[in-house]
Parts: sequence; structure tokens; C-alpha cells
Amino acid sequence: MQQEIRPLLAVDIIEQLHRQFALLSGGRGKDGSPIITFPEFSSFNEVSDEDFVNVVTYLSSIPSMDAASIGFIIILDRRKDKWNSAITSLTRIAGSFPGNLQLVLVLKPSRLLQRAIADFSMRLHRDDFKLKVPVVMLNSLSDLHGYIDKGQLTCDLGGTLDYCHSQWIHHRTAIENFALTVKSTAQMLQQFGTDLAETELPNDVQCTKDLLITHTEKHDKLKDELKLAIKQGNTLLSCIKDQASKTESHILNPDEVENQTTVERLLAQLDETENAFEQFWSRHHLKLEQCLQLRHFEQDFREVKVSLDGLTETLLGLSDTGDCVARVEHLLGDMKTLEDKESLEKAQLHAQHGDQLIQSNHYAVDSIRPKCVELRRICDDFSNEANKKRDILTKSLEIHKRIDEVNQWCESGVYLLASQAVDRCQTQEGAEAALQDIEGYMNTAKEQQLSHLKDLSNQHEIVLSELVKVQMKLDDVQKMFEKRHASLKKLSAKQTRPVQPVAPRPESSPKRPSPKIPQPTAPSEFKRNHVYFVFVFAFLNSHIMNELIETERLYVEELQSIIEGYAAALDDPELFYLIPPSLENKKEVLFGNLPEIYEFHQKIFLKELENTAEKPELVGTCFLKRKEKLQIYEKYCQNKPRSEALWRQCGDSMFFQECQKRLDHKLSLDAYLLKPVQRITKYQLMLKEMLKCSKNSEGTAELEEALATMLDIIKSVNDSMHQIAITGFEGNLNDLGKLLMQGSFNVWTDHKKGHSKVKDLARFKPMQRHLFLYHKMLLFCKKREETSDGHEKSPSYSFKHSLKMSSVGITENVKGDIKKFEIWYNGREEVYIVQAPSMEVKNTWVSEIRKVLTSQLEACRGISGQTSPSRGLTLRQSDSSSPETGYRRSDTGPNMRHKRGESPYKSSIKPTVSPTKQSEVFALQSLQWSTSTPDLRAFV
Repeated sequence: MQQEIRPLLAVDIIEQLHRQFALLSGGRGKDGSPIITFPEFSSFNEVSDEDFVNVVTYLSSIPSMDAASIGFIIILDRRKDKWNSAITSLTRIAGSFPGNLQLVLVLKPSRLLQRAIADFSMRLHRDDFKLKVPVVMLNSLSDLHGYIDKGQLTCDLGGTLDYCHSQWIHHRTAIENFALTVKSTAQMLQQFGTDLAETELPNDVQCTKDLLITHTEKHDKLKDELKLAIKQGNTLLSCIKDQASKTESHILNPDEVENQTTVERLLAQLDETENAFEQFWSRHHLKLEQCLQLRHFEQDFREVKVSLDGLTETLLGLSDTGDCVARVEHLLGDMKTLEDKESLEKAQLHAQHGDQLIQSNHYAVDSIRPKCVELRRICDDFSNEANKKRDILTKSLEIHKRIDEVNQWCESGVYLLASQAVDRCQTQEGAEAALQDIEGYMNTAKEQQLSHLKDLSNQHEIVLSELVKVQMKLDDVQKMFEKRHASLKKLSAKQTRPVQPVAPRPESSPKRPSPKIPQPTAPSEFKRNHVYFVFVFAFLNSHIMNELIETERLYVEELQSIIEGYAAALDDPELFYLIPPSLENKKEVLFGNLPEIYEFHQKIFLKELENTAEKPELVGTCFLKRKEKLQIYEKYCQNKPRSEALWRQCGDSMFFQECQKRLDHKLSLDAYLLKPVQRITKYQLMLKEMLKCSKNSEGTAELEEALATMLDIIKSVNDSMHQIAITGFEGNLNDLGKLLMQGSFNVWTDHKKGHSKVKDLARFKPMQRHLFLYHKMLLFCKKREETSDGHEKSPSYSFKHSLKMSSVGITENVKGDIKKFEIWYNGREEVYIVQAPSMEVKNTWVSEIRKVLTSQLEACRGISGQTSPSRGLTLRQSDSSSPETGYRRSDTGPNMRHKRGESPYKSSIKPTVSPTKQSEVFALQSLQWSTSTPDLRAFV
């Protein structure tokens, strides 16, 4: 790594600057060129070359670029020195001065002998000097003033420029020290900002609090250092300005002005840095606070949900009917207690709190909103279930009260029958009196509507075992009353002969127990219920089967009307003049393979369904038998976008209006062209309904397999419609194997190669990518919504990148988000962090990718076993922190190496699980070789 070259600073050569053999007084030439003065210095020849070069280099770096570009003026004062010393100085300057020289002014020695030598030497050896600029030999200061204004010269050169060398050194070191402070402060702020940006948000309340406190403390510390730096800069600026205000006539020289400008610029830079840092901190602090709010919300949500689940479980555990009035009233009291619990109110308040977070533009809206919806759903479900159960219990209470009334009536009636003495009924008057008692009591049954008890139960849809018993009891007692009524009526008739008194009948004895009411035994009741439910399920299955066959017949008739009324009409000479030009020779585009679908259903599928009308358990076999033929819908659905585009061009033509009129269709052709898409999605719904009514019965396994087959066909059709929308892929998609999965994700990249800034941006800003998983390759595409003629948007997928599955690895769990997983390539040379929309989608994708890698591994084993026994395979599981250990093939190639200490003839599976994580990583390197939800609803 190349180290940063630090510029030369005053503190580095502080001792050499104090020797004052060269100085930058701040004076300027007439054209603004900086002046560097070499004053009288008796030990000039003793100055080392390194010190001389460092001082001259440092002095020449101080003026601005504009001033330095004009060129420097060198004043070499050698009035008290010998000419040889002046020549030596000129030679040093010529060989070591790093800047652009404009003019060299030499004050010659003042003694006569040395001046004569100088004149003679200059005339004789002028060309020996290597300086490419004019060298002017001056005899006196007055000559110097002819070249340089006195105001730009120090007092030792006869000028008026105020210059203090020690103060100059002090200002230079202070300015450079302040510049370093500004730089280090900016670096610290930048590093702190990077650390903040790279910090993953915690998943619990306490860690989030700790992180918020830690970051706030670091921010406050950096803020104090920033204020200290600003204070230092303001103090330095005041010192520079105070120097100018010492005397009214004092004017800052250009170097002093430049020093002041430099300090002001550094202060402005600090101010900008502070503003940018505070803005960034405000956003980060807000996100941390929102994260803490989210963690509190999630924690409270879990607590409330557990409480609600407990309430719901308790509610579901309550009986719906009860066995008596007291029990039902007790159940109603328990329900009232459950509804008065604070959990429901707390859940509603928590959902309102979630709404407030959403309205405050919280960053985790997608996480908060589903929880609010779930809380309200649970509350609504609880309320609905409670209302339903209360209604049932209320009706049950009413029935139990009526049962009590019936029992009381029956008991009183039996007592009445038993209390009537038979000897008193032998006379006409006694029989009439008893008859009146019987009729009066029977009328009370009508007044109390006891016979309506069964109707009340049917109305409330409640079946009670007690109801069966009491109904039988009521029937028996009423029959007893009817028999007694008939007997008494005969006795009350006019008697022709006396009746011999007889002993009371046993049934009239008050001590005699009432007749036993026959009660059904438990086995017989269970048998009746079993037969009843079998009958109900068989009826439902038959009903669904009839609906399937009837809708299939209607579907075939509709397909026939489309083909005969529209497709065939395109060949009708009488309608040629009505056909729009855009429809000519476009029959296959408009109708696709609809004739093939019609022929299959009309000649094969409908007949097979009709044959199973009396045996619904065989319908699953019917679908399984024709699963290959049902793939014809894939071709039809792939053509559907082209058909719709053509319909939008010519759908309002007179040709279609005439065809619709002849067919007497209420809907236009586009509605009927949608029928095949609707039909293929309808089958799985009917199979689901039949499966519900066929549990553990004949044909259940075939129904389940048929349902899975139809769902797979729908998925295949749906995936193929997405695949045909891929653009920009140069290869042949058919060469990639079967399309296994497709879906939209958020994707981050974290590659080893690439500019750091790009990596940072890629890490925190996700890309919206639509992924297509094939057996041999994984495609990354960008979804684009394209509007055509003002109609609905049709998606297309612009190809961006591809990964060969032979070099792909996965890390199932990524810290910070349970919906994320990693897809990495070539030993993590490329890493893609993928965020699924839900855990179900993530698990399905990870499982499918793992199946691909495992199948490739097994294929590799088969190949290696057939070709060379020296090739082995190792399957490892590793922690996500070391993803390089994945599936590796042991070989002699650069990407296939044996594990140390392991026999190359041995194929083994060795798990290596991290003690801290259970994340699994799967990869298959150097070797080339469940399911997304169908969205055909877009056509329904």
C-alpha cells in the first residue's frame, strides 16, 4: 500500500529556520513575484546541502500557486562577504532552488578589492553560471531600490517592510498545526460517520439503548473536539488581525494576507464539516430512536399477542352449550370476564401506537403495518368468536329453560295422572271431572308451546343430548294423557248399566314410578352420527363433482362459440370487408393455441370427467392421467400479451361487433379469450374443496397428488410468462435448464474488488432485482414497467448479471435481518446479500438453491466415481463468518484440492457447526453440475 507523502512543515526544520540564512519576508516584486532574501550570514558555507534544500523548498512552497507561477526574485546580500562566498551561494541556488526563478539580484561586496574581483570575475566567467535567468550585480542599496520598491524590502535592505522572523515562524507553525488539527478532526468525523453507517441495528430493546448511548457519547466527544478546533482557529485568526491593528499605518503584506485567508478557509471548512456531520448525526440519531421505538413496539406486540392468544385459547375452550341452566349462566359469566380483560384494550392501543409510528414516517413501516393489521385481526377474530359463542350460549340458555319447563310439566302431569282415583271415575260425574282436569292440563302444554321445543332447537341449530331425552319424555307423557283422555271420554258417556268397582290400576298408584323413557345407547348414537356425516360428505362431494362437470361443459361450449363465431369468421368471405388491416394474417396471434385446447377438452377431458360423475373418488386419477396434456395452457398464456396488444389495436372494429351480435354474446371477445386462464386456475380450487370432503377415504391420495400437479402447472405457466419478458440476455434461456424459481428481491453487493466508495454505496442502498433460478444459472434482472397506449403496465426484465450455479454458494442467515441470505460466487469474490419479502419466500429459495447444489454434488460424485477413484467430495457446513468452506471437489486443479490429512480415495460428509451460530453455508465450486406463488390472478 502506497503511503501518503506528507508535505514539509515548519516544525520539521524549525532549527534551520531559526538560523535565518534565508527568509520569506512577504515582499513582492513589481509584477507580484515573491521575494526570497539570503541576508548576510557568515556561516553560510557551513550550512549542509540537505538543510539548504529543505529551507529553500519550504520557503518556495508557502506563496500561492498564482504568485509562485510568476517566478521568484532572489536577493543575495553579500556586501560584507568575499566574492568567493557570493559565487558559492549563486552556485547553490542554481543547483538546488526548486521553484521558478525570475530574477537574481546580488549585492556585491562593498570593499574595493572584492568589488574589483567581482567585476572581473563576472566578465570572465559569466557563462559558467547555470542560472537561466538574469543575474544582476548591484553595487549599492540604491541600485537595489531601482528594482524593488522600498515598501517590499526589510529595514536591513533599506526598506520599510515590517518583518519579525521569530513571529513569522510562530505564525507558520500555528497555521500548519491548525491545518493538521482540521484534517485530523475531519478524518475522525468521517471515520465516525463510516462506523455509524456500517453499524447494524440491534434486534432487542436493551442493545438498542446501549448502542444509542454509546453513539451519543462518541458524538458529544467529537463535538467537543470540533468546538476546540474552531476555538483554536478563531484565536489564531485574532492574532493575525491584531498584528494589522497595532498601528494605523500598518498594512498586511501579501503573505500575511494569505495566512489570514488560509485560516479563514480552514475555519469555513470546519464549519461545513460540522454542519454536514450534524445533519448526518441527526438522521442517524433519528434512525436509532426509531429503531428503539420499533424494538419497544415489537416487544409489546409479542407480549400483547401472547396475552391475546391465551384469551382466544380460553375462549375456544369454553363449551358452546352447557348441560343445564346454571352451567350456561356460568359460561356466560366467564365470557363476560374474558371480554373485560385489559388485553383487548391494550391491543387496540398498541395498534393505534403503530399507526402513529407509521404517520411519523418511520423507516420500518413495512414491519409495523402488518403487526397492526394482525393485532386488529386477532381482536376482531376474538370479538367475532365471542359474539358467536355468546349467541350460541344465549340460545342454549333459552333451550335449557324450555327443557326445565318441559320436565316440570311432565312431572306435574305424571303426578296428576297418578292422583286421579279410578273408583271415582266410574261414575259419569267423576269421569267428566277427571276429563276436564286432563283437558285443562293438556291445554297448558299448548299455551306454553311445549311442542315447539324441537322447532326451537332446529331454528337455533343446536343439538343437545338432553333435548333428545326430554323430547322422548314429553312424547311419552303426552301419549299417556291421550290414552287417559280417550278412556275418560268413554266413561263420561251415558252409562246403561252399573259398573262394578274395581281396584285401582297399577299405573294410577302415586307410589308407582313413572314409565321409563327409552334412551339410545352411546354406540347406537355414535353409529347414527357416523352414518350422518358420511352421508353429508358424500353429498358435498357429489355436489362439487356436478359443479365441475357442469362448468366443464359450459367451458367447452364457450370455447366452441369463440372458434366458430370468431376464428372461423375470419375466413368468411362475407365478412372480409369488415376485417381491419391490422388483423390480417394474425389469427394465431389473437387466438393462440385455443383450437388445441378446445379439442383436448371436448374430445378427451370432458368425457373422462363425465365418466367419474358417479365415482367422485376417481377424479384425481383423471387429472393425473392428463397432466402432460394440460401443459398446453403454458403456450396459450405465453401468447396472451401479444393477443391483448393486438386486441387493443382492433378490438373496436365492426368485424368483432358483427360477430358478437351474431353470437348474442353480452361480453366482447377479450372477455372470452380470458376463459382459458380462468379455467386452469379454477381446477385447483375445486380439487381443494373435494379434498376437504374426502379425508381418509378412497381416492384421497390421488386427489392430493392431482392438486399438487395443478398447482405445479399454474406455477410453470406463471414462471414461463415472466421468462418471456427477459430482455438483453445474449444466450439461449433453454440451455439453462428448467426455470425453478423467480421473484423480486432487494439486493446489496459486497465484492472484494471495486472502489471503496462504490462498495459503501452498494452496501447501504439496495438494488431492486428480479431473480430467475435455473438448474445451471442464476440471472439478476431489473424489472421495468412499460405502458403501452395508456393501458395497464406490462413488466419486462432487463438482464443485468448472471452466476453459474457451479460456482455459487449460499449463507442462509445474515446478521441483522432474518429475511436476508447471501449468494456468493467464486469463493466470495462476489457477494450478493438478498432480502426476501417474507420468511416463507426466503426459506423456499434457500431450500431450492440447496437442492440444486446437492443435485450437482451427487452428479459430481457419480462422475468422479466413474472416471477416477482418486477424486473425492467434501460437504461442509460452516458459520457465515467463514463461507469459504462449502462444497468443494478434491482434485489436482487450481480450484480442486484435497483436504490435508484426508485420503483422496474417500468421499465423506463432515459437519462443522459454529458454536455461536447455526447458519448454514452451501457451495459447489469448480463443478457445473418451493415455490413462488402463482400470480395468474392478474388475468382473472
